[in-house]
Amino acid sequence: MTTEAELWAPDEAVADTGPRPPERPRDVEAERVLVATAIMQPAAIDELGAEGFDPADITSDWLRWTWWAIEELRTHFRDGELKHLAVHRQLETWHADGRMPTRVPDADQLMELCNQAHYGNANWYATRVAKKAVAARVVALGYDAILKGSSPAFDEDTDVASLQTDLDGAVRPTDDDSLAPIGDLLLDSIERATTPPTNNDRVPTGFIDLDSLLSGGWAPGQLVVIGARPAMGKSTLAADFARGAAIRNKIPTLFESLEMSKDELSDRVLSAEARIAHHHLKQGIATDDDMKRAARRAPDIAAAPLWINDAALLSLPILRGRVRNLVRTKGLRLVIVDYLQLMQAPRAENRQQAVAEISRNLKLIAKDFGVTVIVLCQLNRGPEQRTEKKPQVSDLRESGAIEQDADIVVLLHREDAYDKESPRAGEADLIVGKHRNGPTATITAAFQGHYSRFCDMAVS
Repeated sequence: MTTEAELWAPDEAVADTGPRPPERPRDVEAERVLVATAIMQPAAIDELGAEGFDPADITSDWLRWTWWAIEELRTHFRDGELKHLAVHRQLETWHADGRMPTRVPDADQLMELCNQAHYGNANWYATRVAKKAVAARVVALGYDAILKGSSPAFDEDTDVASLQTDLDGAVRPTDDDSLAPIGDLLLDSIERATTPPTNNDRVPTGFIDLDSLLSGGWAPGQLVVIGARPAMGKSTLAADFARGAAIRNKIPTLFESLEMSKDELSDRVLSAEARIAHHHLKQGIATDDDMKRAARRAPDIAAAPLWINDAALLSLPILRGRVRNLVRTKGLRLVIVDYLQLMQAPRAENRQQAVAEISRNLKLIAKDFGVTVIVLCQLNRGPEQRTEKKPQVSDLRESGAIEQDADIVVLLHREDAYDKESPRAGEADLIVGKHRNGPTATITAAFQGHYSRFCDMAVS
């Protein structure tokens, strides 16, 4: 009779130098009970499969092959048949064919295994096995991180990004959780049809007409691209979106400023909120009236859940880690990146592929963490070569993937940026050129450059 110890595959030899692989977390007792229950109740195979159980999570080779044998035979068992004998024959056949690399348990051992079946508790034992599998993936990832970090060939872009992706996959090994019957989805659709969205569902933009067009504001999981030519005020508009969310609605917001310093952005926020001329702030000549308005707005600004980072370099792994931390600790809902072309690009064959990689990963960050990601993007010279100068979605610079990945594209245009004598001086167009889940339109806003802000026309 083969002993239990002989059925375990021997560990591979480990070199005496360097870190040793840690022992893999496992719950052999739960694995044995689970497989035993499957032998006695083969229907459990389909039931657990429907719940997302993966037999690859079974660490014992012979138990895993036993499970696969039950899968093969579950529709062929005859009434009154000793199932463990049929399983034994199947394993012997696979071993003889060279399919099964581990030793075959003998019939007595399978019969003894059957005595450990726990009828009606298969789900509980499957959960124990799956939990240990997640722990094993995390431990293996930690060992991989040690090896990569200790290697002279360590590359912070590719290696950190790879580890980050693997870490996310450790807790989401399959897509089974995304499956849902249409009946359940339909009930949610009907409820949404009769329940207007609130600030719990949307992030207000700070502009009444834009909120109306977007059914209440930015939605979780969306990638929003704000495109404009240089000097149009896209950084100012981004600060307005941050103010509308964090200061006016107390929604946790992260502003990644790759162009402006934290001090400059803070000055702009104060100028816009307190209606203090921006050049007064820069020159230190604010009036007494200015300071009274600043004192009235300061408490709300100071209490706003707005975090600003002005580090010169921002890579995708760093952004993903920061978003994960703020989602977990602060309930982050809005991320603003100013701007895409200044982000640290991953290695790629050309600039277009690098920008496409950034764009795709920004969308994944929005989707994975349930936040809205607004990224600013420069446009090419297309608008300047047209008579009316208005930008188009096709003017997005360097990669068509930006347009493809974006749920919403807002193009910022000001006629007075090209013609100081324009009859529309002081006005700005927010051209919603792409809206994946709704209509497109052009929203007219007021541009108050001296206050470093855009605002609704009615406010101006």
